[in-house]
Amino acid sequence: MSINNECCCGSKTEKPDQINGYCPVCNNEGISVSKVTVEHLVADDYRNAVDGDQYMICMNEDCDVIYYNLDKEIKFLKAQVRVPIWFKKDADPKYACYCNKVTEDQVIEAVVKHGAKTVKEVNVITGAMRNSNCKEKNPLGVCCHKIIQEAIDKGLTMK
Repeated sequence: MSINNECCCGSKTEKPDQINGYCPVCNNEGISVSKVTVEHLVADDYRNAVDGDQYMICMNEDCDVIYYNLDKEIKFLKAQVRVPIWFKKDADPKYACYCNKVTEDQVIEAVVKHGAKTVKEVNVITGAMRNSNCKEKNPLGVCCHKIIQEAIDKGLTMK
């Protein structure tokens, strides 16, 4: 089965290229994120603090750091971003599609109660990926296709 690496908004579904850079708090390796993504997801009170182009996102579910820039010694914590980050512990709600505010629970319900088995079927039922602007709304700045697929897989194991 081939997976389309482009979503409806033209963003890749894969994680961006990694740049060596470890979280200043937990020391886990981060993943590169566009400055545009960071600017759109930090809370208004912190938007002026976004400086420099090389941002990373900490993928450690237990760490409170979301975005960081090692060159500028900047970090943004969970409380300083606009949305809960789905892979962080205690994210509420846990979005599968940030653009249309579709939660992981809604995707699982589409699978368990309505028989959806594919991302396309889930999108029809839930409205996910309908109005996409992933570069600005998804915390990784990439398409949510992979997150939706992971929620589908979780739902299929519950059936």
